[in-house]
Amino acid sequence: MTPMIQASGVVKRFGATTALDGLELVADQGQVLAVLGPNGAGKTTLVRLIATLTRPDAGTLRVFGHDVARQPLAVQASIGLAGQFAAVEATMTGRENLEMVARLFGQDRATARATSTGVLAQLGLVEVADRLVRTYSGGMRRKLDLGASLVGTPRLLLLDEPTTGLDPASRLELWDAIRRLVGQGTSVLLTTQYLEEADRLADQIVIIDRGRAIAHGTPAELKQRTGHNVIEVRLRDRGALAQVAQALTQVGSGPAQLDEATRRVTVVVAGGTNQLTRVLPALERRAIALEEVALRQPRLDEVFLALTGHPPPQPEAPADDPVGPAGAPVG
Repeated sequence: MTPMIQASGVVKRFGATTALDGLELVADQGQVLAVLGPNGAGKTTLVRLIATLTRPDAGTLRVFGHDVARQPLAVQASIGLAGQFAAVEATMTGRENLEMVARLFGQDRATARATSTGVLAQLGLVEVADRLVRTYSGGMRRKLDLGASLVGTPRLLLLDEPTTGLDPASRLELWDAIRRLVGQGTSVLLTTQYLEEADRLADQIVIIDRGRAIAHGTPAELKQRTGHNVIEVRLRDRGALAQVAQALTQVGSGPAQLDEATRRVTVVVAGGTNQLTRVLPALERRAIALEEVALRQPRLDEVFLALTGHPPPQPEAPADDPVGPAGAPVG
């Protein structure tokens, strides 16, 4: 099967800044590919290249076998794009927004109406379809923005930080909508600053740092790649956090981390239950009241830190420039 995305030695520069520096990547169809990286790593630049909004300076980038530089129209016909900000018209209804975009894709009135009705049903927006968008919640607007990207029936949907700024309930609704799209055959490339989002949605994850892909695999494979586990202890009394941190640091591969708000102490360890059996007697000798002790795989944020040397980016502010209006034909 032709790869969904195939990048070979892709370079993109903006003046003296190299956004992508020989990127290598192969991603299969029919999945969610999450692209992670520190701020400025090149995530949005990759999205812009795939969307044919800019061209690589060197190397080859193909989408479903089509070269983005030499065959941009073929690429554009296979993709939909939703940027970091919902780009829908607030003074129109949801249905009118989708029908307008469908007409921009060249559909006649009847086809545009039928396509929009199908997309509204696909995203669970039928009940609010004829309300003005200015009355929508943030989550509804983002789903409508997805819908604007879907009226052209794309094989690949590009989502550049689609849930930034949404409340937790709206984020969960959007995750469900994305899962339904993939279940119906749409491939998705997702950039996100929410590590939990990538863990919950992605079939494959690629981590980009300084314009290069430094890791690629399933969430489970990336967690195993660090070769470490994490001991996590939750206490009844915050006053004992320092004592527990001292005990965990003695068996850890680095200093223990404290979280006063949750009364938790964690430490990365090389090994498994043997390290845990060393910790428990030490805590018992200190007569520390524990609520929970666990040995677990690292979370994605811990993997991210181990692989890049950077903490995960803060999701409150988008990392790169927005990619522009969603849904409209690209190019």
